[in-house]
Amino acid sequence: MKIIHTADWHLGKNLEGQSRLPEQEAFLRDFVDICEKEEADLILIAGDIYDSYNPPAAAEQLFYDTLKQLSRGGTCMTVIISGNHDNPDRLTASGPLAREHGIVMAGTPGTVVPTGSYGHNTITDSGPGYVHAVIKGEAADILLVPFPSEKRLGERYLTGTDETERGKSYEERMRQLFSDLSSRFTPGSLHLVVSHLFVMDSATDGSERSVQLGGSYLLPGSIFPEKADYIALGHVHKPQKVPGQKKARYSGSPIHYNQREIHFSNQVLSVSLHPGGECHVKEIPLPVYKPIEIWRCDSVEDAILTCEKHSGEESWVYMEIKIDSYIHEEDIRAMKRLKADILSIRPIFPKDSEQRQDIRRPEELPFDVLVKNYYRQKFQTDMTEETMGVLMEILREED
Repeated sequence: MKIIHTADWHLGKNLEGQSRLPEQEAFLRDFVDICEKEEADLILIAGDIYDSYNPPAAAEQLFYDTLKQLSRGGTCMTVIISGNHDNPDRLTASGPLAREHGIVMAGTPGTVVPTGSYGHNTITDSGPGYVHAVIKGEAADILLVPFPSEKRLGERYLTGTDETERGKSYEERMRQLFSDLSSRFTPGSLHLVVSHLFVMDSATDGSERSVQLGGSYLLPGSIFPEKADYIALGHVHKPQKVPGQKKARYSGSPIHYNQREIHFSNQVLSVSLHPGGECHVKEIPLPVYKPIEIWRCDSVEDAILTCEKHSGEESWVYMEIKIDSYIHEEDIRAMKRLKADILSIRPIFPKDSEQRQDIRRPEELPFDVLVKNYYRQKFQTDMTEETMGVLMEILREED
């Protein structure tokens, strides 16, 4: 069976208030082509389809249009789970209509997928968190574990009333979850796992750092079933093999979503599998659709000349300019006339090279930048992605 593994699309995501949808459209065109060229039988999308609980309509339309193309008339099955950024109910609302295109959706741990025809393929058995599928005549047992927050895990699994059950840690509950689900693996079938979670010691160069809350969401690679033939993961944006688990991979995100991510390449994974056989993984590189760049200039004059030199290039730009006074408005306008996609201009003062300030007015700044600026002034240090992630989770729950 030929499997394509991807995750962390974050459709609708902005960069300093600027839309990334044109880049995401370009990626999805390439992704459809990749799946056709690889003649994929099964596509696994391991969470964070969208960047927010309420994605823009254009992002949803892009998602639906792409799914139709991926199905190739219902011959290819696509399995989708939600991540921590997705609204599970909203993501799976189109599930019944998507069946004719071979699309399987799971929003929360314990989702029961209906049996029956999915395009030209079939789900012959299912239960909380698993399906048994027959895809082009080959059988596959697929364990579905969407983002397992403490709350979602408690709602769906292991809700015993005895004191021992209530006292179990997050890791203990996840171990039991995977142990219970692995009992659904049947002889002669491919054994697959698709999940959205954070494995301990994974490299976190990307924007999806672990929301640790005392380390509770950190999990060891040993929690996964030993009998799994392949484990498709989402949540970490840097593509990588999972430490301590040779059958588990993070596909990574398809696009660089912040400055920290520009140092690694993006990709999707093509996996060839036979039941009980060796797993062959091919890394398919993706282009950088619109690079994020940091320009460090020695003066305002140097900055203007740099903008003029690169005026015709497509890139997002963070500018840092060495200066001993303020930057004149006419100079800022001159830079932006030459290079429209300047995201911020930070003056670097010689007496204190760490003194950096975004020149935009507060009302022009996106919410996350305002929060980070306040945090930096209050605590004299930068806010981590973990802290920002916790704050955004709290705000979503309040909404």
